[in-house]
Amino acid sequence: MADGQTRDGRLLIALGFASIAILFLIYARLGNSEITPDALTSVERLGVMFYVLLIVALGAISYGMYQYHKQKIGTEKDDPFSIIANITWNKKSRRIFTITAIAYGLFFSLTSGILVYQPDVIFSMHYGVQVPSAFIAPCCGDIGYVPKFIFYITEHLGMQIIPINLILQIAVSYLVGLNMAIAANAFSILRKGAGAGSVAAVTGLFIACPTCAGTFVSLFLSSSGAVAFTLAITQLQTLFIAISIPLLVATPIIMAKKIKSSGWSCKVQP
Repeated sequence: MADGQTRDGRLLIALGFASIAILFLIYARLGNSEITPDALTSVERLGVMFYVLLIVALGAISYGMYQYHKQKIGTEKDDPFSIIANITWNKKSRRIFTITAIAYGLFFSLTSGILVYQPDVIFSMHYGVQVPSAFIAPCCGDIGYVPKFIFYITEHLGMQIIPINLILQIAVSYLVGLNMAIAANAFSILRKGAGAGSVAAVTGLFIACPTCAGTFVSLFLSSSGAVAFTLAITQLQTLFIAISIPLLVATPIIMAKKIKSSGWSCKVQP
């Protein structure tokens, strides 16, 4: 049983998520303790080690998901995960997934403050830093929000990486790309049944971007209403993301079940 889980990637996925949780808890305990000037260098090294281990854990999750996806290819099973794996294992789907995930990742970076562009501010003068330069701010904050990695790329462009935002960016971008790839296939597979199938595909595209949905709704509001709505969206951004992740996970499963009910059979497309 354990050997089968290792081959299909589930063990790597579980270990990756468990490692991230443990990493957050350990750093929250050590990184938020009282820091003396003498201990600052040690805490900064701890912050560097945090990001190294975080990248390793994310790599384990990514490789585990790749293994799980590949293991589902060509199986005769008709469960939703096998259907999802088979309909997305082709060049068209991989291209749609890659473009969508990267585009949404950049969009998420801007809306979440990971990528910062301030044309009216000269970083070297305003913050007294060298450009380009990078450093880790090891302290202090809530669990998941420290350590911060700050990178001044140019005088007006920089990055502020917060661990929880980085994980959300990767997770949501992956799910958005997956939803888009599945929706593109659902349109062609369920073309004849334009009712529920098309609705399911469109729903998958709309909930894939809660921030886009907010922008879409704001277009129908007055100017003052749009400003108030935008402020509310900004304040509740974490809530929107928390709601979107279960929807992004559930939508491919729903669409896979509809594809199964249409009589489509699992086969790998070249």
